Amino acid sequence: MPALTTTQPPGQSENMRILGLTGSIGMGKSTAAAMLRSLGLPVHDADAVVHTLLAQGGKAVAAVENAFPGVIKDGAVDRKALGGKVFGNQIELNRLEAILHPLVRRAEHDFLQTCRQERHDVVVLDIPLLYETGGEKRCDGVVVVTAPQFLQTQRVMKRPGMTSERFRQILANQMPDAEKQRRADWVVDTGLGRRPTLAALVRIVRELKSDRFNRS
Repeated sequence: MPALTTTQPPGQSENMRILGLTGSIGMGKSTAAAMLRSLGLPVHDADAVVHTLLAQGGKAVAAVENAFPGVIKDGAVDRKALGGKVFGNQIELNRLEAILHPLVRRAEHDFLQTCRQERHDVVVLDIPLLYETGGEKRCDGVVVVTAPQFLQTQRVMKRPGMTSERFRQILANQMPDAEKQRRADWVVDTGLGRRPTLAALVRIVRELKSDRFNRS
């Protein structure tokens, strides 16, 4: 999968490599992203972009208000109210994604352009639904984080407002963990602990930076 290709103006990095980071809910993706930041890599957090788009003054607020009347509170999208309209309803979810995805992609494009100008050699795209949306095509390599099912369940059920039914519905909208692992270039088991997770990420970044890296 080639990285996003653009004509590079003088002074920009032409060899920047893009590492995709993904994993099912509760698998430790946020922890892995924080570790990659600690290694000095810029990380584009797709979820954080969505939060900004839906916040007061966000670029998606007006469009969401038009598509889903009654979900705006104090100038921002009430995520709970919005969830009540789209969760478990694929047609409404598709409408929402049609609003959000182009804006998220624009933010990602701007992020990558800035990173090229700053001459970074490796950057990270943290995208929960990377494979589900075809985002792997924009990456030079993809790391999938995973964990034993019992640990995933423990992590998820500790989240505020989470229920077993909601957890099941979230999993139904995500590609199975086994399929993500099959497609990944690297798999990191976060259930082994923080130190092994960090060590694995260090090895991955080193390999991706290597001139010998060649994706099969």
